[in-house]
Amino acid sequence: MMSTNDIAIKISDIHVSFGNHHVLRGASGIIRRGSIVTFLGRNGCGKSTLLKTVTGNLKPQQGSIEIDGRPLSSYSSDEMARVVAFLPQFHDVPKDMTAEELVSCGRYPYQHWWSGVSTRDREVVAEVMKKTNTTHLKDRLVASLSGGERQRVWIAMALAQEPKILILDEPTTYLDVCHQLEVMELVSRLNREENLTVVMVLHEINQAVRYSTDLLVLENGIIQRHGPPMEVMTHEAIAEVFDVDADVEMRKGRPMICINGLLDKSHT
Repeated sequence: MMSTNDIAIKISDIHVSFGNHHVLRGASGIIRRGSIVTFLGRNGCGKSTLLKTVTGNLKPQQGSIEIDGRPLSSYSSDEMARVVAFLPQFHDVPKDMTAEELVSCGRYPYQHWWSGVSTRDREVVAEVMKKTNTTHLKDRLVASLSGGERQRVWIAMALAQEPKILILDEPTTYLDVCHQLEVMELVSRLNREENLTVVMVLHEINQAVRYSTDLLVLENGIIQRHGPPMEVMTHEAIAEVFDVDADVEMRKGRPMICINGLLDKSHT
């Protein structure tokens, strides 16, 4: 039985509609503290909608979210930013801002207009840039960075908030394979070394299976499957959720999904 102290996020009966289109129809689930949870599902199944609801960027028509044992609605914006850091899929790249200046923006929940930048702010910025291997980029303009470098700087900015929970919406989109793995390894290390709870939306099933402690699969507007990758992503589940034929294997101690092709429905 999971205790309240073990729960980072509790999702209860979330309903979200846009006009007559019902995206979430009673989604419920629990995200354990210190876990890496990935939302999976078909395009349009509600993954990003649920993520926006969890971060408070979208208000559900019904249901509730609890963050760190408190109702989401009870947090002020600054309080929320000290607990949860959210990186959306798309960022507006500041043209004249250096990497260090961008990372410093993550200190906003701790600053006031009358206090300026504190010694603590500078220490945190230096620390998170070291953790994300971006210190050597600090004087570079963000606009001049490669996609992988830029994503690490954005993650550093999120870490500057000193959050307990890091939420990422498709953090590897538009990155090449090398930089995708670089970002995922960074996220995994932060989870392991900092006990940071990580919640992500990913499209790449193998990345989700490889790096997540738990998968949360949305179908028909609800969370249909929830658990460790090897228990959730079975041959039968992959066929049912994604309409593909696939084998699940262990390679070098990690699960690997091999897609054989589209599901042959001629015999069903």
